[in-house]
Amino acid sequence: MRQFLLAAVTFLTLNASSQHDAFTGNTTVTWHDCISIFSKIDESSDIVHLQEMGKTDIGKPLHLLVINKEKEFDPTKFNPKKTIILINNAIHPGEPDGVDASITFTREIIDPSNKLHYLLDSAIVCIIPIYNIDGSFIRNGYSRTNQNGPVEYGFRGNAKNLDLNRDFIKCDSENAKSFTKIFHLVKPHIFIDTHVSNGADYQYVMTLISTQANKLGGSQAQFLKNKIEPELFERMAQTGFEMSPYVNHMGDIPETGIADFLETPRFASGYAALFQTLGFITETHMLKPYAQRVEATYYFFKSMLEYVHENNSSILLQKEKAMNEWRTIEKYPLNFKLDTLKKEALSFKGYEAVYENSLVGNGKRLRYDRNKPYVKSIPYFRNYTSEITIDIPKFYVIPQAWNEVIERLALNNIQFSRIARDTTFEVNGYYLHGETTGKKPYEGHYIHSGVQAREEKMNILFFAGDYLVPTNQLGIRYIIETLEPRSIDSFFSWNFFDSVLQQKEWFSDYVFEEKAAQILKEDPKLKAEFDEALKNDPEMQEHWAQLYWIYRHSPHYEQSAFRYPIYFLK
Repeated sequence: MRQFLLAAVTFLTLNASSQHDAFTGNTTVTWHDCISIFSKIDESSDIVHLQEMGKTDIGKPLHLLVINKEKEFDPTKFNPKKTIILINNAIHPGEPDGVDASITFTREIIDPSNKLHYLLDSAIVCIIPIYNIDGSFIRNGYSRTNQNGPVEYGFRGNAKNLDLNRDFIKCDSENAKSFTKIFHLVKPHIFIDTHVSNGADYQYVMTLISTQANKLGGSQAQFLKNKIEPELFERMAQTGFEMSPYVNHMGDIPETGIADFLETPRFASGYAALFQTLGFITETHMLKPYAQRVEATYYFFKSMLEYVHENNSSILLQKEKAMNEWRTIEKYPLNFKLDTLKKEALSFKGYEAVYENSLVGNGKRLRYDRNKPYVKSIPYFRNYTSEITIDIPKFYVIPQAWNEVIERLALNNIQFSRIARDTTFEVNGYYLHGETTGKKPYEGHYIHSGVQAREEKMNILFFAGDYLVPTNQLGIRYIIETLEPRSIDSFFSWNFFDSVLQQKEWFSDYVFEEKAAQILKEDPKLKAEFDEALKNDPEMQEHWAQLYWIYRHSPHYEQSAFRYPIYFLK
């Protein structure tokens, strides 16, 4: 029976491939060749336009290819009755499947004689041919150690050695800044980011990460989970490239269960979700031949365009509905964690895992036996719950000193106004404590996590030119996710405000001694608290620590120490 199933899949794959000019090679184009190919397509077709859309960290232009049957290439003038799809390729240039798939797909869909051409009646397709141009120039056949082709490919890091799929919020690279401009100009309904996966071995060529439904929230989440995903999986199965959810396994092997990947806003699809764009990450399997991986990516594009054509009005309606929903909610969930008590059953096609003596040294190794394919029901964990819920303020107030934050808000089309004159406002703010800071750099930053925030009302002097950011706008999710310090990908987490985590003024203990005694004498309540701390707090055994406790609870202690510099009005 298993042999029959495998034979059937092979037949379907060959049959599907025969319907178009199937990709059969084991090489991928260079950046120069890719842009040259798309330039020639642009010259030969009046429904295609290739344009430069900003720079990258090596000074090369980032290109955008627009395919529009109506011959309108200015995104601000796109037909509002069409679904806009943005495809991003080679964010990791060692994973170039989407590059070659996009070339084939573009050639076919723009051909009036091709049966796919009708799909452009409902969709405008925008393609970033190669996003990490920097890394694409570092070609080799070794850095993706276990990958089965192509012969040469690019390198994961960009010119700053950044993983660009961790840069969407912090926006350290020129690549990310150019992408952000493209994203907000195009305003896609659907975003596809093409990748290649490593990890366990299994029978599927293609696996898929969709925007995590709980994090996406609202009616749009149900539309994604109950409508789009089942259709895409069914359509891909019909092409011969049956998909599995991304194999994010809980233990050593898939049988232990797989969980939805939580793509926070640092990632491509997590960023897209902040603006009610449905994100899909295609993850072909690195152990499968390159030609199969390119074909599977091609058929995902085709399946998506077919779904869009049949459900265009629903997609447009759902995005508009989602934008309105987020603008009217009063509470916002932050920092999702996997609910391991809720699980579904997933029919999974894998290979038996074998533990045997290592070929090197004297340990044990894991091996997947491709001579023993299986179909098993395995646990599938899809449910996430938020750890924090905040009341959404009406405004955030940002002092102009934090210009790097303002620049990123402006880049993301966040609307704000400026305070006209120096004014003292009563606002709410946070004092921060308890954060854990990474001991090693991660993507150029020492990330903070586990931060705790004590909210207080306070009177703050703001200056002419400081910023008022209303939350009642389309970018509400971006605003909250970046400005709330406890958010996993907030600007605080990414070290934009580290200077506030340092006390500036101190005291000399030998001079402060008499003053400390006077402070306790004049405040019996504080004296009682001091005695209690002296008795129960192990850290209070040092005399300097005792003086510092009094100093910290006195008017002499600076009020700005550890105070988060972004404020809010409820």
